[in-house]
Amino acid sequence: MTDRKSPLAPFKHETFRTIWIASLSSNFGSLIQAVGAAWMMTTISNSVDMVALVQASTALPIMLFSLLSGALADNFNRRRVMLIAQFFMVSISVLLTVCAYFGLITPWLLLTFTFLLGCGTALNNPSWQASVGDMVPRDDLPAAVALNSMGFNITRSVGPAIGGLIVAVAGAAAAFAVNAVSYLALIFALLRWQPKYDPNPLPRETLGRAVSAGLRYVAMSPNIGKVIFRGFVFGLSASAVLALLPLVARDLVGGGPLVYGTMLGSFGIGAIGGALLSARLREFLSSESIVRIAFAGFAISAAIAALSRNVWPTNAALLSAGACWVLALSLFNVTVQLSTPRWVVGRALSLYQTTTFGGIAGGSWIWGLAAAEYGADKALLASSAVMLFGAVIGLRYALPEFKTLNLDPLNRFSEPLLALDLKPRSGPIVIMIDYIIAEEDVPEFLAAMAARRRVRIRDGAGHWALMRDLENPEIWTESYHTPTWVEYVRHNQRRTQADAAIGDRIRELHRGVTDPRVHRMIERQTILPHDIAAHKTPIDMS
Repeated sequence: MTDRKSPLAPFKHETFRTIWIASLSSNFGSLIQAVGAAWMMTTISNSVDMVALVQASTALPIMLFSLLSGALADNFNRRRVMLIAQFFMVSISVLLTVCAYFGLITPWLLLTFTFLLGCGTALNNPSWQASVGDMVPRDDLPAAVALNSMGFNITRSVGPAIGGLIVAVAGAAAAFAVNAVSYLALIFALLRWQPKYDPNPLPRETLGRAVSAGLRYVAMSPNIGKVIFRGFVFGLSASAVLALLPLVARDLVGGGPLVYGTMLGSFGIGAIGGALLSARLREFLSSESIVRIAFAGFAISAAIAALSRNVWPTNAALLSAGACWVLALSLFNVTVQLSTPRWVVGRALSLYQTTTFGGIAGGSWIWGLAAAEYGADKALLASSAVMLFGAVIGLRYALPEFKTLNLDPLNRFSEPLLALDLKPRSGPIVIMIDYIIAEEDVPEFLAAMAARRRVRIRDGAGHWALMRDLENPEIWTESYHTPTWVEYVRHNQRRTQADAAIGDRIRELHRGVTDPRVHRMIERQTILPHDIAAHKTPIDMS
């Protein structure tokens, strides 16, 4: 096996290796904290849905705030964003430990703390996932994503069991203290990392405009949309198992915190197996086939957990569930990353996280209510049926094939010299491009322009139109608007190597002696003479 194809190739890069090892410590502490919080809720509240809300309170901030965090990841220093998130989470963890130690925790206070920790995770995750591409070359990115998933699930395989032991021996406060300490290694690793980001000569996007650009990019990228939709369905249905697992341990098999921890450990061991199996499966199965297997396998596992009254069959089912969990989610993540250029990868990943964790948060609440009304076993059986439906959805919304696109910047655009002295905020800007197209090439030209329209709008253009001259039918004019001159420049800088084929084909169809003529114009409002006289100060034409 060549080094390039090795699943361990990302470990050649010191920064990735160091942060990956530090993340093991952080993930280990987070899982111990999750065991402590879930089990503490069973001891301070008799409400079944409050137990399920522990997981929902952690996932909800990711649904609510990830898009904003993704915009921050794409517009600010990702390392600094991660450090702020880590310092925030260690502070919350210390407060949670103190409150638990002195017996001050109430159900709603516990949910508040888990919600705040979820906020820190929401801030951290887009920057962390987008930074993987800053740590390793693009060829190593799929392996790096798989290693991240494997690292988390290595800790999942042993962390919950040890967390259950810690809670059983020393109480939940000790579990919370271990989590607070676990952040230190990752903070130290991030402080040592000094990434070199390419300078951007353009002013930073405003937060609102950055969020809109991310939403627009995903909306005009059908393949990413399919991944996000399938991730939501998977999170909505599969969340039942993890949300109701404390009740499975306590009510269905009659266990305690140690049994609950071993169940989470079984899930984690299965997830490691799924991560190791993922690359092998992709050699002879399509992405959609793997996802359908994951949906169906998880459905069977949930049904077994619902019907079993013995810890061993339940643990065996959780091994399968863990493998299916990581097969689906890692494939979703890799597909989004390899389908997105660097300038918007944080926002695309955050949208994927928002919908997937939104499904997890909503599913945790729904299945918690169902368990409170009908019992955990019936809620799990109902979720199993939804998972099977998720597999069937693939018949209409099939996942795109796993592939790598060259999404590096095209770098063909040079800012033109202008006769007018424009400021960056000057606008609106109207662009009109004239093409000369032979009649026999019109069908192919229209097909190419349909692809061009999607790329233009995806990268920030508005009011796109294609017009044909009535007096000279061979002349076609493409037009679009941008709000300001700087947004026009930004729009052109976003074009990727993968987009080049569209523009190249359009230029091949152009029959003019010279290149297509580009008109760059600025909109201006007309003012009547009596309105001009009424102005006491000069009009700002910028």
